[in-house]
Amino acid sequence: MKNSETFVKDINEGNTFKGDYITLGSAMLDGETITNTFVNVPLKTMNRHGLIAGATGTGKTKTLQVLAENLSEKGVPVLLMDIKGDLSGLAKPSPGHPKIDERHEKIGLPFEPKAFPVEVMTLSEQDGVRLRATISEFGPVLISRILDVTETQAGIISVIFKYCDDNKLPLLDLKDFKKILQYATNEGKAEFEESYGRISTASTGAILRKLIEIEQQGGDLFFGETSFDTQDLLRIDENGRGYINIIRLTDIQDRPKLFSTFMLSLLAEIYSTFPEQGDSGRPELIMFIDEAHLIFNEASDALLNQIESIVKLIRSKGVGLYFVTQNPTDVPEAVLGQLGLKVQHALRAFTAKDRKAIKLTAQNYPDTEYYDTAEVLTSLGIGEALVSALDEKGKPTPLAATMMRAPMSRMDILSESELATLLSQSQLARKYNKEIDRDSAYEMLNEKIEQAQAEEAKQKAKEEREALKRAESKRRTRTTRRQSTRMNPIVKVLTSATVIRGVLGILSKMIK
Repeated sequence: MKNSETFVKDINEGNTFKGDYITLGSAMLDGETITNTFVNVPLKTMNRHGLIAGATGTGKTKTLQVLAENLSEKGVPVLLMDIKGDLSGLAKPSPGHPKIDERHEKIGLPFEPKAFPVEVMTLSEQDGVRLRATISEFGPVLISRILDVTETQAGIISVIFKYCDDNKLPLLDLKDFKKILQYATNEGKAEFEESYGRISTASTGAILRKLIEIEQQGGDLFFGETSFDTQDLLRIDENGRGYINIIRLTDIQDRPKLFSTFMLSLLAEIYSTFPEQGDSGRPELIMFIDEAHLIFNEASDALLNQIESIVKLIRSKGVGLYFVTQNPTDVPEAVLGQLGLKVQHALRAFTAKDRKAIKLTAQNYPDTEYYDTAEVLTSLGIGEALVSALDEKGKPTPLAATMMRAPMSRMDILSESELATLLSQSQLARKYNKEIDRDSAYEMLNEKIEQAQAEEAKQKAKEEREALKRAESKRRTRTTRRQSTRMNPIVKVLTSATVIRGVLGILSKMIK
């Protein structure tokens, strides 16, 4: 192994950049922190995505917090998927601690407690800025991927969207979609067959069942208005710091369909609306997905394919995706191969499977003359990590075991009163937390059906009246005919054979 002077020289040279950067901590050699030997990440390459991995309790969430703080400080907005619910403390300054002071003295960085501009968001009934999207914004392709339907069912969904476009029926929420599916094979069956061909009730029934599955996981809360504008993720406060947008997802583990729906919507919207940036000097937005292994374990094939595509393409939009998970093997290889920054906290080797995973993990990092990577991975302490980034030319920086700096904000959650105060001051909460249920496909189709039923009832009543008139006319005709053919009783008596014979008899006698 080379001496410490050579190590310091290599680390310093490999972490010196022309542009702006973030300092994660100071490098370590043989278990000792080398003060002022800083490990940096250039802002220019932070849109190249990244990974924060490590066993439970090794400091992954605090590393995420440090990155979010420093990005905000540099004017870069951040989006955090907070699955454990322990990131809201970013809105309050750290109370400080002697151990933090000791850590920063070793690193060679001053410690300054700070609060950061935070927006708390939610997909469910939890407190926060409500995130919604309309069915129309998803479009038939994304909806089909979310529902994981067959090719035939996907074709029906496309026809449904076409019918709504042609007839100016807004598809906003799940009840709109369910209503048009029912209408297509019931009241509107003839209309659909005439313009778009026959639609199978078996297929619409299968689609409806998949919609109900999403609805039961809270999809009725997500689909609707007011639809969230992704440009609101890019806000900068009056001090030039990027907003840290925290999405509370503590109840999402039991709702994999809802999370898949949200992720597909968000990634697709960002990719379609953000302008091309190329390799600019700084990212436009950084997204952190905490506990990413839960997502990949539960994700549909559609979500996995979408994430893989977005990871490859969204870099040009100035957006970086960072996955926080327990083991790098939790992330699909197609995604892992695209990641630039890797922060690897300690791994535990309790089983043969664990040891095999550690060897595989070590192979994902650049070769180094200073460490046995597999050995270091099992000996790192809490708040220590192996770090490898990309320099401004896209080349890996020297692998460094790093004493990570402490978060400047609180390493704890907000109290209920603090959260309520934060939300009361939120401009986005005032914008998005209004309940809106304007007339859309559901109401318009109900009105159309009611009008058709009223017209049908009116026509039926008219036909019944005409039938009654015809019956009455026939009855009167029969009565008139009977009356015209009926003889007067007096005439009938006078013209009877008996009377005539009597009269003739009398006349005969008188003549004689």
